[in-house]
Amino acid sequence: MDSLSQIALGAAVGVAAMGRRTAPWKAAAWGAVAGTLPDLDVLIDHGDPILNMVLHRAETHAPFWLTLFSLPFAMVVARLSGEWDRWRRWWWAMWLVLVTHPLLDAMTVYGTQLALPFSDHPFGVGSIFIIDPLYTLPLLVGVVWALSSSAGQGRRANAVGLMLSTAYLGWTVAAQAAVTDTAQKALAVQGIRAEHLLVTPTAFNTVLWRVVAVDGAHYHEGFHSLLDEGDAIRFDRFDRGTALAADIGAQDGVQRIQAFSKGFWAMWEQSGQLGITDLRMGQEPAYIFRFAVAERRSPVVPLAESRQIGSRPDVKRGLSWLWRRAGGEPLPPPR
Repeated sequence: MDSLSQIALGAAVGVAAMGRRTAPWKAAAWGAVAGTLPDLDVLIDHGDPILNMVLHRAETHAPFWLTLFSLPFAMVVARLSGEWDRWRRWWWAMWLVLVTHPLLDAMTVYGTQLALPFSDHPFGVGSIFIIDPLYTLPLLVGVVWALSSSAGQGRRANAVGLMLSTAYLGWTVAAQAAVTDTAQKALAVQGIRAEHLLVTPTAFNTVLWRVVAVDGAHYHEGFHSLLDEGDAIRFDRFDRGTALAADIGAQDGVQRIQAFSKGFWAMWEQSGQLGITDLRMGQEPAYIFRFAVAERRSPVVPLAESRQIGSRPDVKRGLSWLWRRAGGEPLPPPR
């Protein structure tokens, strides 16, 4: 999730876990700090854009390593807070903040390697967009209330914020399941046999959902709003570029993206460059994680370092379409 959501979650969990044992501002401040720490791995440059992508949300997001880190970190927090006699409670609070960070991240589609060091599988439920105000606002309101009102009333408000945000996560999973069922039926009607099926919400909401079905050498993209009349989904078909596997399929970066995206990838060739795209984040024709990995020569020449050449859609046009399409208008996506 975005940094603001993680800060708000960390502060809320800190206040809830410490309760009456410290001042709410101390619990919120240290919770916000701990809620930010796992994402500092973005400052690590692994020397290649693809490596930077697939190694984000790795060790710093693994509960095993976070548990080991939580004890010395909590001892420092307790000492700096002047509350050494409560270091065990600080340990409990900081552990909760640290581990809820990757658990929340795992609800997005990106991929969080929760099982390290035992497995590098990237977990990603994909039921919530990386920025969703309806998740973050209850947390912010609860924390602000806790910091600006009487202790008992503030703790109750903070708890309500946590419950509402958690309930919203439950709603996203239920909505995703419902749209998945609708998508499977729509694909069957149209004779599309999906090897992989992705159902994720579009930006900032859980009303309009994007559906991607991978079918061999092609992938199909469609959109379904919970406010649509009927369950029909219009799919656009795109070439997956599988013929380029002979040229770049053996490259390490390509194989990493194929594994990390869980099969939702497409190879491409443009202006003498060959590359691969993670189809999960973005929509046609704009994708954030689009990488050039080789140049078309005779023979093909791999690049010493991949180049990220992703793009974002026109914001004004995209938001206008998003709002209207989420409301149930049967509009084609902007291309």
